[in-house]
Amino acid sequence: MSRRILVVEDNPDLAFGLRNNLEIEGYEVDVAEDGLTGLDLALRTAPDLLVLDLMLPGLDGYRVLQGLRQQGSAVPVLVLTARGDEADKVRGLKLGADDYMTKPFGLLELLARVEALLRRAAPPPSAAAPEAAPAPIRFGEVEIDRATRSVRLRGEEVALAPKELDLLLALIGRGGRIATRVELMREVWGHRAAIISRTVDTHVAELRRKLEHDPANPRHILTVRKAGYRFQG
Repeated sequence: MSRRILVVEDNPDLAFGLRNNLEIEGYEVDVAEDGLTGLDLALRTAPDLLVLDLMLPGLDGYRVLQGLRQQGSAVPVLVLTARGDEADKVRGLKLGADDYMTKPFGLLELLARVEALLRRAAPPPSAAAPEAAPAPIRFGEVEIDRATRSVRLRGEEVALAPKELDLLLALIGRGGRIATRVELMREVWGHRAAIISRTVDTHVAELRRKLEHDPANPRHILTVRKAGYRFQG
């Protein structure tokens, strides 16, 4: 999103040059030719930066600056003036100016100061929002909290070995599709497909013993003859 800059400058040629060059840099620019209009625009539109001449008709830059700060505006202000006296600079800074440039000034320096003020005023990057905890998995009388890797049966915590839980989650993750022993060995234990053992069967038996109402006739962790296993919620 483009940053908006308000230029308050009564010299039309300088105001045009500032507007043109700032827009070339990609900023949106508004211009006010006197202090009263500038103060009103700054308070109404809340620009990202104010480039403010001090010698303005009606309401000088000092009073514009003072009015802004009294109204609670924290907009960064870059003061431009033909007056290079130290006392004038100190007065402007005390009233809340953020930076000061004396005319005549170099355009590249002004653009660099504008960029620096905008960068300084930008809010710090917010910490990444914590990821939402995954929703619990529920089937029958079992509830699995994946965030804490805890399992409850009828509200009572069940002690599953880490690989038992990994195996159960691997089966659930297939959404009812059959998982072969080789696939489960590879996914849960990281073994190559060529390595086959009774490890899967042993862990399935333990899961049934701990979670099924009738381990001999399981309702959720099913055997598919000559194929493997399948989860049914």
